[in-house]
Amino acid sequence: MWQRWKRLKTGEKILFGGVIFLIVVAVQNYAYIEWKRSTLDRPMYPIRTHYDFAGEGFRGSELFRANNCINCHRAVGNGSNMSLNLDGIGSRHDLNYLLSFLRDPESTYPARTVDHGPAPKEAAYVAQLPAADLHAIAVFLSQLRADQGGASAEQPPQGKSDFIDAMLDMWAPDSWRIMFGDVRNGDAAGHKPPSAGAAPAGSGNDSAGAPPTPAAPQTTQEKQQ
Repeated sequence: MWQRWKRLKTGEKILFGGVIFLIVVAVQNYAYIEWKRSTLDRPMYPIRTHYDFAGEGFRGSELFRANNCINCHRAVGNGSNMSLNLDGIGSRHDLNYLLSFLRDPESTYPARTVDHGPAPKEAAYVAQLPAADLHAIAVFLSQLRADQGGASAEQPPQGKSDFIDAMLDMWAPDSWRIMFGDVRNGDAAGHKPPSAGAAPAGSGNDSAGAPPTPAAPQTTQEKQQ
């Protein structure tokens, strides 16, 4: 091993040394994060999903765990990250869609699924569960709704956000501020765009930055006068 290392060129040694250094740093950071997470008495990151597991939804949460769904999926901060994180899925799909997917994934999902669907796929057994169990699990999933401002939420966080304001100032054209409202201020309906050809209010016919209208050429009779 050492003889092979000595035969490498200087640039190759720098390249491989940099890669090894990054791997070591990544492993150390991962080990520290896992140690820190195990010593906390609260979740390391806030859970942006609210839920109400009353009635059928509570039974669905029990069936979700009993049928080993947590081996692949994460819900309410628990489970595995091997597959789709289901926190907030109730904000993206309604109960009918979720129930239809559990019953017949291949005909519901727009593309071929990885694990759900006909055998020999790993999660093919889900579609074979009793209809009452599938409905309870679908209700449970539909109750996993994202809080406003979460990654799966339809609306941004409430109140002022310096990051969002900076992105708007950098990328959004000024005309958007006239045409659209700010949902954070409760102005989800937006503003009506100005009518075509109308000058901005208070500017008269001479809008700022508009080139002056050229004067009409004089006729020969006007020049003689």
